[in-house]
Amino acid sequence: MAKIQLEAVEMSFQPIIFRRKYPKDSEEMDELLAANNAIQLIDTIDMQLAELVKIENPSETFDERKLRTYIDTYVQPLSFFDFGAWVYYPWLKKMVHLLDETEFIKVRTSRNVYKIEPNEIDILNKKKVGIIGLSVGQSIALTMAMERNCGELRLADFDTIELSNMNRIRVGVQDLGQSKAVIAARQIAELDPYIKVRCFIEGLTTHNMDQFLLDGGKLDMLVEECDGIDMKIISRLKARAYGIPVIMDTNDKGMLDIERFDLERERPILHGRLKRIEGFSIQEMETQLKELNLEQKIEYLIDIIGFENVSEAMKRSLHYMRKTIIGWPQLASAVTLGGAMVTDVTRRVFLDKFNQSGRYFVDFESLIHNAKVD
Repeated sequence: MAKIQLEAVEMSFQPIIFRRKYPKDSEEMDELLAANNAIQLIDTIDMQLAELVKIENPSETFDERKLRTYIDTYVQPLSFFDFGAWVYYPWLKKMVHLLDETEFIKVRTSRNVYKIEPNEIDILNKKKVGIIGLSVGQSIALTMAMERNCGELRLADFDTIELSNMNRIRVGVQDLGQSKAVIAARQIAELDPYIKVRCFIEGLTTHNMDQFLLDGGKLDMLVEECDGIDMKIISRLKARAYGIPVIMDTNDKGMLDIERFDLERERPILHGRLKRIEGFSIQEMETQLKELNLEQKIEYLIDIIGFENVSEAMKRSLHYMRKTIIGWPQLASAVTLGGAMVTDVTRRVFLDKFNQSGRYFVDFESLIHNAKVD
């Protein structure tokens, strides 16, 4: 397993987890280290155990000696080196000593309690989220992973990181030319190696859509942030057929769309704003929508969003498209807000605290502005 990963480091995004309490894992880890002396070991297990002991004994007061006794008792009969898990990141050439999954999640989510109840943390760990489009979607994926609102993320994007993406995507210059999906998956793995991540680096297509939505268990939420009008529409039709709710942040005027196809199986997609597609099959729509020129795409977007809901800055941008600018303007502040909104609403959907469909706005310019002076 380790050798296969080493041969495919360029596109790897899944860490290898060794649990040395199992002889096979111990042997494989030792072989890997012996064959690759460039691998750096990072061991902070003592610090993590100290946090775990304090969290599990919140009413205790610890001095250094008492804490040491608790930690030693927790680890026995294993050695400190063999306790927990060693997580190898092939793309970093680093192996990190961590608490094993249950204890790791307990410590990492301990500051969520009681904003998220302990039983709710367990519920969220079982949820599956699919994200289409990693320009806006990267912020959503990382925020969800950070808050740990799900146990599995499926990421779909065919595109690679370009320099102009770096005004809103949290990457480094060393990531230029790399797959957006792979980079996002690596960042999640470095944050939490126990979150399951699957990458669809060819993007979402009609050929792999059922796999994305259903394989390994049906998605509990589809986050749609793609640029393609065809996938924006077809993914919703498929989600509705399977009873999967859809959420979309447009990162303009803080507009958030929620479609509860899990509760409303006959609900018109996009709140019934696309009358022009009624009566077409998915195959007919795929053919028709793939051939749209820029002006036709803008017409569809205006239908979906509503010209009255477009900010003045975005209206100017549409006017200058392919004249003085070549891409849709997106700001890091708006994309970050979208990550927060989608994460918050998705969590409340999963915990049965929000059951509505609709369109909502968190428009900073209307909420925070210069006061009128008489």
